This record gives sequence, structure tokens and C-alpha cells, in this order.
Amino acid sequence: MKKAAFLFLFTTLLFSCKEQSSEKGYNAINGYWEIEKVIMPDGSEKDYSVNPTIDFFEIKDSVGSRKKVMPQMDGSYRMNDLSEKLTLSKKSGKTIMSYSTEYAKWQEELIELNEEELVVKNQHNIEYHYKKPEPFTVK
Repeated sequence: MKKAAFLFLFTTLLFSCKEQSSEKGYNAINGYWEIEKVIMPDGSEKDYSVNPTIDFFEIKDSVGSRKKVMPQMDGSYRMNDLSEKLTLSKKSGKTIMSYSTEYAKWQEELIELNEEELVVKNQHNIEYHYKKPEPFTVK
């Protein structure tokens, strides 16, 4: 009986920790991200050394938005009121990012997410590799 109780407690603790760490991991997406490179389905790569726009993600409880922002010379970002609604969900063991606007709906698979890197793949098997932007200033 003690072994069964211990096993139940251990399993419950294990799954609750996993869910919390998964949710905490999604919080790493919040903030500014710029495309570093794109990998095409044939394996060819396109590097992005300069980006006129940067993506700003804001997610809470798996729901939020993505906006395109423009970096300014003083290190700030200029935004407008346009945004894409974003929902994170699990499907077949994969994390899916579902976007919607007034005009379209689409999905991307979340491949990698940590404090320095974000990788997503769209329905055309194109991978977008993001990094945290380094603000530039004119001195």
C-alpha cells in the first residue's frame, strides 16, 4: 500500500512539474525577436544580417499576439496598432502556434525555444531561426 501511494504521489509530482516547466518555457517567447536565417525545404539557407522589422511577441496563458516593430536609431522600437492574434496549443506532441488576423489564419510548429533562440516551421517546411536583437544606437 505504501509503494502504491508513493508511486501515485511521485507520478502526480512528475506530471505537475512538467506542465509548469512547459508553461514557464512558453514565457521565453515574450519580447523582441529578429530573423537570423531561414532554411528552405531543400536545405538552402538565407541569412539576414539587417532586419527592417522585428517581431514582438506577448503571450500569457498560451494566448497573445505578435506585432511587427521597427527598430529606431536610439535603440527604441516603433509600433503600430496592427497585430496577429496568437494561440499556443499541443497537437500530437508538437507545440503549434496558431495565428489569425482579419484576413487570414495560419499555423507554425514551434521547434526550439530558449532565452537566445526561437525556431518555427511553417506549413511549407520553411524554418525561421530567430535571435534576440541587439539594439543599435548612433554615437
